[in-house]
Amino acid sequence: MQRKTQKYLYDIQVSINSINDYLGETRDFNQYLENKLLRRAVERELEIIGEAANRLLQLDTNFPIDNARKIVDLRNFIIHGYDKVDDIIIWGIVNNHLPILKEQVERSLNQ
Repeated sequence: MQRKTQKYLYDIQVSINSINDYLGETRDFNQYLENKLLRRAVERELEIIGEAANRLLQLDTNFPIDNARKIVDLRNFIIHGYDKVDDIIIWGIVNNHLPILKEQVERSLNQ
């Protein structure tokens, strides 16, 4: 595995772990909604994940991460459509899709 590939995977892993740290064990959607700083921190980490995924795809268009293109599209939407970001969608992504991405990234890093 290329050194750059490892770096981008590591960046994704760090951002996922940061999101999990920010949200804690309780993962209360109402607390998330009420805390603008928390929402912005999660969004920023998703931007980093999307940028790292984009760079991975530039190195290998068939890199084995499910929905890599959608991850990049989410990053672009958060950055460029900041006024249309739906907290419910972000919450769903964080709770339903990030655990899968985390497993895929860890599997790739361990190869």
